[in-house]
Amino acid sequence: MEYQERTINFSPRDITENEREYASNSYLMSLFALFVGLPLPIFNLLATVIFYLGNRKSTAFVKWHCMQALISQLFIFFFNTVAFWWTIRIIFWRDEMMTDAEFNRYFSYLTIVILINIIEIISTIYTSIRTRKGIHVRWFLFGDITDNLFKK
Repeated sequence: MEYQERTINFSPRDITENEREYASNSYLMSLFALFVGLPLPIFNLLATVIFYLGNRKSTAFVKWHCMQALISQLFIFFFNTVAFWWTIRIIFWRDEMMTDAEFNRYFSYLTIVILINIIEIISTIYTSIRTRKGIHVRWFLFGDITDNLFKK
């Protein structure tokens, strides 16, 4: 959940209350969008993109966390989109009977997507709370990608 190797450091003493709030809200925005537009995975991504674009001229701490939230939403968007359209196909195009192998693949994939979403929701809440306290939280893989994009 939290990845500790740091190439970009932020000192909690240097981060203002507003920066903490905006950085924390970057994670909460995706959760809010998840619950508002639950069946459509695009809402999470759009909310995070809009929040990132609104804060791209903010401080480094806020931009970094907005970018990390955006990258994580982009990652999960692809998994959720496949699950959504596969489910739609099964519901509306029942012309062909679903074989046992396809049924097993579908439910295996759906189980993985649900687990990824649960992990992402828990991580998002945890990160939002820690970031609100001014603690810089880096996610495994996404933290490194964010660092690389942030340096440019």
